[in-house]
Amino acid sequence: MNHRPLNGRLVIATHNPGKLREMRELLAPFGIEAVSAGELGLAEPEETGSSFRANARIKAEAAAAATGLPAFADDSGLAVDGLDGAPGIHSARWAGPDKNFRRAMEKVEADVATRLAGNPDARRAHFVSALCVAWPDNHVEEFEARVDGVLVWPPRGDKGFGYDPMFLPDGHDRTFGEMSSDEKHGLPPKGKGLSHRARAFLKLAEACLVRQ
Repeated sequence: MNHRPLNGRLVIATHNPGKLREMRELLAPFGIEAVSAGELGLAEPEETGSSFRANARIKAEAAAAATGLPAFADDSGLAVDGLDGAPGIHSARWAGPDKNFRRAMEKVEADVATRLAGNPDARRAHFVSALCVAWPDNHVEEFEARVDGVLVWPPRGDKGFGYDPMFLPDGHDRTFGEMSSDEKHGLPPKGKGLSHRARAFLKLAEACLVRQ
């Protein structure tokens, strides 16, 4: 596949301030000027896809069509083994319209606890990130990655966002909520590209970006 270089101005198709902050940090070394869909006042498209990849594409294509600029979207979420992959693509919806992720984490924990007796691996989980870059001429680039770990309770740490405080990545003794941004999603040489979003972004960067 012939990948298309990405440069200049880019719309980040998100209204989530935590996700926007991470995306801007990831894009910074590549000299990309990024503005968010939220800052531009764009409407949020209905995410009707049945996968992370499909929903990322919906968001990226909508932002590209509305602005005439390349648009970059992420769709990501937590998949819990003991809950048959839930909340999955509905991860944000579990937090409700007021984005109460403490309540969402409590729901995950309550649902997992009901299955612990018969399933010793119920606390195994992974984060998935699907990234899509869409151009106004309908060219699309897509990348996906995951990070495996285990759920902890009570949640630990106040960094990151979403379900980060209850997710302990394999090989580490601190949750995403306890890690600095460099530790969680920093790219080499500052970090190790640990998070699902960083791992997907490394694939995108290799294909489409040039470090400044």
